Amino acid sequence: MRLGQRTRTRVGDIVVYAILLTLGVLWTLPILYLLYTAFRVTPSTGIINTLFPEQLKLGIGNFQRLFKETAFAVWLKNTLIVAFSSCVITTLFVLMVSYALSRLRFKFRKPIMNVLLVLGMFPGFMSMIAVYFILKAMGLTNSLFALILVYSGSAALSYYICKGFFDTIPRAMEEAAILDGASQPIVFLKVVLPLAKPIIVYTVLTSFIAPWCDFIFVNTIISEREKYTVSLGLYKLINAEKSGFNENFTVFCAGATVVGGIIVTLFMSMQNYYVEGVTSGAVKG
Repeated sequence: MRLGQRTRTRVGDIVVYAILLTLGVLWTLPILYLLYTAFRVTPSTGIINTLFPEQLKLGIGNFQRLFKETAFAVWLKNTLIVAFSSCVITTLFVLMVSYALSRLRFKFRKPIMNVLLVLGMFPGFMSMIAVYFILKAMGLTNSLFALILVYSGSAALSYYICKGFFDTIPRAMEEAAILDGASQPIVFLKVVLPLAKPIIVYTVLTSFIAPWCDFIFVNTIISEREKYTVSLGLYKLINAEKSGFNENFTVFCAGATVVGGIIVTLFMSMQNYYVEGVTSGAVKG
């Protein structure tokens, strides 16, 4: 009886590991294909027509073309400006809104939380046309400032996880600081924020990555080539009328590798805080 149970357990483990291995291979292959295409050195710069490469020649020629023959450096600079600016504004907004909703008790607190939660469920591109006409009326189209406003404008809607983290911080620590003569801003800056480092890192990462991945708003608001971010710039690179997809595909993959490397490096350096912020913020709502 025990032998049969052990056999079933082993068979179940084998099936589970086989499924995980298959999924791992399926998820890894596109990344390997991207890296190989980015470093590939062949006469043809287009896509690969075979499952396995016929000759393995690697180099950095595609990266040299990326920075010399395109405006990728300008697009990268624009993206960094938008990402850093919106990251700072978003983090400040989310922390203040989350702390206020976590600690203060006022009229219509629950309805405000419910409205923000419902609004946060709608995808941002639903308001794209309205946002475009508002920015056009203000004369802010084709500007990086417009992108910063768009990415930071809905910052408070993502407060829920951050509020859940603040709910886990004992109030006794804040009350002790107030008894010692500290004001509410001092309590927030000197007591609460040092304890909220995981959720701060989580908010910083999520807000910093958004401009790198967004394409819809950038394509709607920006039309000048010098104001492109990397997502729109790389899209235009492989959809250019003169060169087309095949000629610039390896350069496109090189640009995607640079962008992916930045995001992966950021996550790897802060992954412990990121996981702690997500799990702690999900405890209470």
